[in-house]
Amino acid sequence: MTYKHPLLFKALCYVDGHWVHSDSGHSIAVHNPADQTLIGHVPMLDPPQIVAAVAAAHRAFADWREQSLEARGVILRRWAALILEHQEDLARILSLEQGKSLAESRGEIAYAASFIPWFAEEARRLYGQNIPSHIPGAHLGTVKEPVGVCALLTPWNFPSAMITRKAAAALAAGCTVVIKPAHETPYSAFALAQLAEEAGFPAGVFNVVLGEPQMAMQTLVQDSRVRSVSFTGSTRVGKLVLQATAQDVKKVALELGGNAPFIVCADADLELAVNVAVAAKFQTSGQDCCAANRIMVDRAVYPEFLSRFATAVRELRVGPAMIGDREQQVDVGPLMHKAAFDVTAERVADALQHGAQRLVGGEAHALGGLFYQPTVLADVTPQMRIYREENFAPIAGVMPFDTLDQAVEMANDTEYGLAAYLCSNRLDLIYPLIRRLDHAMVAVNGVKFTGHPIPFGGMKASGLGREGGTEGFEAFVETKYFCLHHQGQF
Repeated sequence: MTYKHPLLFKALCYVDGHWVHSDSGHSIAVHNPADQTLIGHVPMLDPPQIVAAVAAAHRAFADWREQSLEARGVILRRWAALILEHQEDLARILSLEQGKSLAESRGEIAYAASFIPWFAEEARRLYGQNIPSHIPGAHLGTVKEPVGVCALLTPWNFPSAMITRKAAAALAAGCTVVIKPAHETPYSAFALAQLAEEAGFPAGVFNVVLGEPQMAMQTLVQDSRVRSVSFTGSTRVGKLVLQATAQDVKKVALELGGNAPFIVCADADLELAVNVAVAAKFQTSGQDCCAANRIMVDRAVYPEFLSRFATAVRELRVGPAMIGDREQQVDVGPLMHKAAFDVTAERVADALQHGAQRLVGGEAHALGGLFYQPTVLADVTPQMRIYREENFAPIAGVMPFDTLDQAVEMANDTEYGLAAYLCSNRLDLIYPLIRRLDHAMVAVNGVKFTGHPIPFGGMKASGLGREGGTEGFEAFVETKYFCLHHQGQF
């Protein structure tokens, strides 16, 4: 594949302003999930090299925190501009290693860039407070201080946006970062590092490392110089990260799994509900923590919704994002790896065994490899794995409900609490339902709800803290209180 900016396709880690190999020569192969062809080999750093990245970030922090907001903002905005300038190259790299369509990848690159100028500007409003004093002769107040070195652990399903959403907030606040991307999708991270270098970040401020996953995570999280850890990934691994951060009582933000409900009320516009459900379930091939896994439909409109939904899903185009350099017009790409494919097949088989009705799909796709048919299963029950477990796959489970109380009970019947969707035209229903759902984000009559100004995150086993919005700074700043006694009052 050819790129307008060939330096963006790089197979080296970035530490202290230098591009580095593994000292031991250890590397790992990266494959295109669409056809399993080899993309290349990337270095897996040794523990001392990861420690060196932390040390570099620690050294750089002293100067970076003292840079004015304007100076940091100039570099951040330049980084965002470069990302948008090279959007097409970045999208092609993303699709190559992740498998999503080029249209989705272009959207992710624009989404990724949007966080950077927003946090650069919002950092101007990291205000402290003047506190009315209860102590005679003293002035009381607070200031916001950057925490220091931040470890950012990012996933493979959104390999560009999850880096910028974390890094933009940390860097704008005055922190330095060590980023560990998923080893399945490292090239997007290296490309962002190339553009960060071109934007002018000082050496040590922005670092990208890879290593054996458990070792790399432990090395970063357990280093006492790392003062904040932001992780996006599975709930299982998130719990391990949380345990490890307890050693030094670090700040931590966790964006974990989801099992989003989608409630379709009897008064809903069914054409709209179907369109939203298709988008909410099948974007990124269903490999999205906000995917609408459990679609709950009022029994009065259940048959009609099923018919319309099944028809829409049958029309989804499945295939690779590209053949060579040529873009393919597809809606659903491959699953990321064989383990994801196998568990998808297991969940479908379990649902059918327990009485689900297969309306669409339910089998490996004729394309072979890691492609799975977009699937609609009706009459799903709580006994089925697709009801209980997070589905990172193009499988939609649909079930009827008789009352809104029952719908809310089913929606909240999960350990997760990330996103929820609701379709209704009755305002007297919508707001009470929003309040009753034990999910941190609720989208009403639409699929798009994320973005730079909103606090993205989950409740329950879906995580701690928020990314984006003014809340996105919380993992990267401390509130420092001071009590200033007037002269002669000490």
